[in-house]
Amino acid sequence: MWYTNKLVFYTYAHVNTMYAFAIIEDVTGGWKQIAPTSPDGVSNVLNILAVAQANNRKVNVYIAADNRIYAAYMLP
Repeated sequence: MWYTNKLVFYTYAHVNTMYAFAIIEDVTGGWKQIAPTSPDGVSNVLNILAVAQANNRKVNVYIAADNRIYAAYMLP
């Protein structure tokens, strides 16, 4: 399900792993894990979310049925 036009409140990542999370505005359940499908995929999605958080920009985020973030893009 796509969540559109949302702020990123928090991001978290652990060194040397594909273990990264975010809290997105109006998404229930707290921390959502970025799907650990590949190292580059996790770091790319985390980078988008962290830059959006740091610059108070909104994002669209896709959270699948397994409750993980699979895609994100920052809005202009």
